[in-house]
Amino acid sequence: MSESTPITPDPNPAEALNSVAINPSGQAPAISDGLRSAGSDRNAKTRQMLGMKGAASGETSLWKIRLQLMKPITWIPLIWGVVCGAASSGEYTWTLENVLKAATCMLLAGPLMTGYTQILNDYYDREIDAINEPYRPIPSGTISLPQVITQIWVLLIVGIGLAFVLDVWVGHEFPTITVIALIGSFIAYIYSAPPLKLKQNGWLGSYALGASYITLPWCTGQALFGDLSSTIVILTMFYSLAGLGIAIVNDFKSVEGDRQLGLKSLPVVFGITTASWICVVTIDLFQGLIAAYLVSIHENLYAAILVLLIIPQITLQDMYFLRDPVTNDVKYQASAQPFLVLGMLVTGLALGHAGI
Repeated sequence: MSESTPITPDPNPAEALNSVAINPSGQAPAISDGLRSAGSDRNAKTRQMLGMKGAASGETSLWKIRLQLMKPITWIPLIWGVVCGAASSGEYTWTLENVLKAATCMLLAGPLMTGYTQILNDYYDREIDAINEPYRPIPSGTISLPQVITQIWVLLIVGIGLAFVLDVWVGHEFPTITVIALIGSFIAYIYSAPPLKLKQNGWLGSYALGASYITLPWCTGQALFGDLSSTIVILTMFYSLAGLGIAIVNDFKSVEGDRQLGLKSLPVVFGITTASWICVVTIDLFQGLIAAYLVSIHENLYAAILVLLIIPQITLQDMYFLRDPVTNDVKYQASAQPFLVLGMLVTGLALGHAGI
């Protein structure tokens, strides 16, 4: 009978067990990598549909491409602006008709007019996007220029038509909502198109964008449910100076293309660090001044809530944006903007309560 081979105990049994538990078949890392890759692909596809930075390319469905051009992620602030305007009117009540009016107005502000603005901007920015965001539908060649132009006109005509329908619906003698829509479409054109191309000037372009996101939808919501006074127009234009800061945030992602093509965005003119400070000071200062105005009209509780909503924005600016505005622009907006837009609603409720 042959001798059996002696069995030598493993001096590190715990380590051996751990190695088996962590990688029992040698395939776990491959599976993990595959899951990460699938998750990354889904994330890129979602970004593509929403019109966000870092999207995937190669979409073939024409309707998905048209939706991507309209950048649905950008509709949200305009829709929220309508809500703030309805709140500041002091006349909104929860009836079925008012809900339908508000929903129609949100359709006007978001998919139609903002969609028109975004496609118009992409059309005139196709050379810049070829540098900064080559996966966008126009520079990637997934949609033709005649198709883009057709979509621009369809959204504009339907948007102006729907604005007039809202004026008739609420019984306006003067078509206030239609005029706001016409003003907004004109600002969108001169913002993107030569010879004016306001976005070539960092200050004018950023303020035009900020006013489009705050003043125009807010005034539309106000006019839909109440009387649009000069005080509301002036206050929302002042509030839009905080929106100017938000608009500057969007310039950091395209700084290289802007520099190459001679666009004078604030990050190009002042440099990344200085522009980031201009951005955050503008956002915080003008919200603070709005809080001071609320105190002046004896809406102290609303003013205190607004100040409390400014504090986390300052914290997040220090945590993310000021440290690396180019890398952290999306992360900062996702974390800080909810506090800013809640502050807008607080201000709208204060104005409605005060009967301004």
